[in-house]
Amino acid sequence: MTPNPTSNDAEPDWQPRPRQRVMTDAQVEEFFRALAAIEPEPKGELNFTNPYTLLVAVALSAQATDIGVNKATGPLFQRIATPQDMLDLGEAALIEHIKSIGLYKTKAKNVMAAAQILVEKFGGDVPQDREALETLPGVGRKTANVVLNMAFGQTTIAVDTHLFRVANRTGMAAGKTPLAVELKLEKRVPPQYGLHAHHWLILHGRYICKARKPECWRCPVAHVCLFKDKTQPQG
Repeated sequence: MTPNPTSNDAEPDWQPRPRQRVMTDAQVEEFFRALAAIEPEPKGELNFTNPYTLLVAVALSAQATDIGVNKATGPLFQRIATPQDMLDLGEAALIEHIKSIGLYKTKAKNVMAAAQILVEKFGGDVPQDREALETLPGVGRKTANVVLNMAFGQTTIAVDTHLFRVANRTGMAAGKTPLAVELKLEKRVPPQYGLHAHHWLILHGRYICKARKPECWRCPVAHVCLFKDKTQPQG
């Protein structure tokens, strides 16, 4: 199915290099083993109270920081727990809650439209399959995968800009598009690491394997990473 054209899923900030070396299966296994030893159960950084508020938070987080979204949704989620609550709140009041977030007007329209569909078509419940989720305004494949993983424990991989960069840079799963990377990772990630794989990769890209200056000198998986231009500490 073609992803929802109203989705705000962010574009990657990293372009794969041609003829890049590819990690072996043993290296991929060691990569996740090392990250799991440090953080056995990584958590996403968006605050939520149930599957619906998670869906809203992830939709709002496109092209915005988790910190900024959490600041806006803290008061909002004290009033909102269901799609019907959102409809009762109304678009104008929602805008007041989220106006500090980028693209807030478009996001508010999508959130309200999605709430209406959830009430009318899904009985107020968040659907537990990707195709249904992607019919909601503002929900693309990445957002759907986050919800399926975090809310329902499915072994989906949400390829955001950080994960796309790490998968390509390390040689784990090179691909020119987020979908290509996702499909490769589904085949490469050892089953025992499937549930938390996308969180390990996202957090690794956010805090260590950064876009401009990866902090390779403190990276716990540098010994299996195939990135040629590893950085050294400053000073």
